[in-house]
Amino acid sequence: MGINITIISVYFLLLIAIGWIFRTFNTNTSDYFRAGGGAMWWMVGATAFMTQFSAWTFTGAAGKAYLDGFSVSMIFVGNAIAYALGYMYFAPKFRQLRVVTVMEAIRMRFGKTSEQVYTWAGMPNQLLSGGIWLSGLALVIAAVFDIDMEATIIITGLIVLVMSVTGGSWAVIASDYMQMVIIMVVCVLCAVVAMVQGDGVGNIIANFPVSDGGSFVSGNNLNYLSIFSIWCVCIFLKQATMLNNLTNSHRYLAARDSISAKKGAMLAGMLMLGGIFIWFTPSWFIASQGIDLYSVYPEFGKKATDYAYIYFVKEYMPAGMVGLMVAAIFAATMSSMDTGLNKSAGIFVRSFYRPVLRPDATEKELLTASKIASTVCGLIIICVALFLNSLKEMDLFNITMYVASLIAFPTAIAPLFGMFIKKTPDWAAWSTLAVGAVVSYYVGFVLTPEDIEHWFGLNPLTGREWADIKVIAGIFGHIVITAGFFVSTTLFYKPLTSGREQEVVKFFGNLEKPVVRSSKKQGDLDKKQGNIIGNLMILSGALIMFMAVIPNELWGRLLYLSGGFVIAIVGYLLRSPKQAVSPAALVANT
Repeated sequence: MGINITIISVYFLLLIAIGWIFRTFNTNTSDYFRAGGGAMWWMVGATAFMTQFSAWTFTGAAGKAYLDGFSVSMIFVGNAIAYALGYMYFAPKFRQLRVVTVMEAIRMRFGKTSEQVYTWAGMPNQLLSGGIWLSGLALVIAAVFDIDMEATIIITGLIVLVMSVTGGSWAVIASDYMQMVIIMVVCVLCAVVAMVQGDGVGNIIANFPVSDGGSFVSGNNLNYLSIFSIWCVCIFLKQATMLNNLTNSHRYLAARDSISAKKGAMLAGMLMLGGIFIWFTPSWFIASQGIDLYSVYPEFGKKATDYAYIYFVKEYMPAGMVGLMVAAIFAATMSSMDTGLNKSAGIFVRSFYRPVLRPDATEKELLTASKIASTVCGLIIICVALFLNSLKEMDLFNITMYVASLIAFPTAIAPLFGMFIKKTPDWAAWSTLAVGAVVSYYVGFVLTPEDIEHWFGLNPLTGREWADIKVIAGIFGHIVITAGFFVSTTLFYKPLTSGREQEVVKFFGNLEKPVVRSSKKQGDLDKKQGNIIGNLMILSGALIMFMAVIPNELWGRLLYLSGGFVIAIVGYLLRSPKQAVSPAALVANT
């Protein structure tokens, strides 16, 4: 246990160092919220990838993999498809918006009223998502170290908050890349051990427990395969819509130019597709061994399956790997949560504080307000996580699905369709959101299993089928009714005022005009990014290789040596040979 605590403590120090190092990069709100639009493509791709990756992947999603095999992977296939669409079209368009926050794009396209409505309507989704991520992280740490869940939520939440507030967007993006490499390497090591222990992927799949009518692909507790098929289609539509609309364009606003945004989307898609088998093989292995997690963790009730991945690491990986895995899970959660913090604070400051409360505020004042807003948002997320922890009978997977399909999805309709349909009145955006709220309320609180069984002549639905149908009903309801309403507003289009017409013309003009940056100043910034992140990764790789001294069998020592070596090599390749400084000098300067 002492080894694991030491590993996590060292990792925490690295996170704090990142925030401290990149504090000097923030001279204005553009730097603080989108890295001044100067991030390199591999940083953009890493942050795009990591925002879809959190402790939920290792808890809620891993628990779903333990119960229902490959089915959970459809979400990540959907992510890969969404990033492919980003590469082909959306990513460069989003960078070409030339805005600091996503709500500024909403204002250009739909006016000030819609900007304010979306500013406040989007906050619950950001805060709920942050709470889910933090709750998943605390669940892992509490189980590994036998610490009270509430105390864990507060402590880990505050650590993420300090890092995010100190370094802003630069620290978020920089840490995302480093954490992406570390977490992929650690996950590959775990997947390899699971495959070796299970005598190969084929044997693991063959031994995966399935009920009558179930399969490794579709999962268990399912009488109607058609429900699963429709659920997959809905998930693909949801992910493609959620990742490619104006309200989620922040992933690409930091890119140095249009080409970097495009390449960043490609990197995120490749990582997402390649990780499908890597992330869930340990959970499939645990299930194939017939291990009953409900008996292992009886105190957690239905949430016991959320501990599948952690159980594997504790029981099958070499000493010290628990600490490294918790650090990796912390990294994944932090990358999602601090992005949410940064995005929420940016929207509040740029779309409410400045235009409504302090129109004459200086950049210095706005930067201070940004840090205060980030702090407040972080504290709210901690409170949300404490509330979610009290819901003992609802697993993280279904909580996440409901939030995504009923709260987040309707906010994406107008910001997506508005990129293609030009002649809509300004009220189209906020009224579409109102219609979406009605649809979500009906699906979430009025629709019952009996209604579905009666309408479609189905036998009594299983718990899983009903959970899937709620997601299906939410997504189809929004695509047909909410999106249909937005399209219908074109019937009421009237010429806009001259001022608004100029803004809309500028919006669509920006979408078509590529961003190109090749100045000497940008080149110096590129080298600085590569050197700092490269040195931190060399240091991280060296520390992981040093873990080979921990008493383990030879194969366990080789895992640390090989994993650390890969991380160090990637860090070395990032450095600029002309301006590189040693990792020791970097640490000394922090």
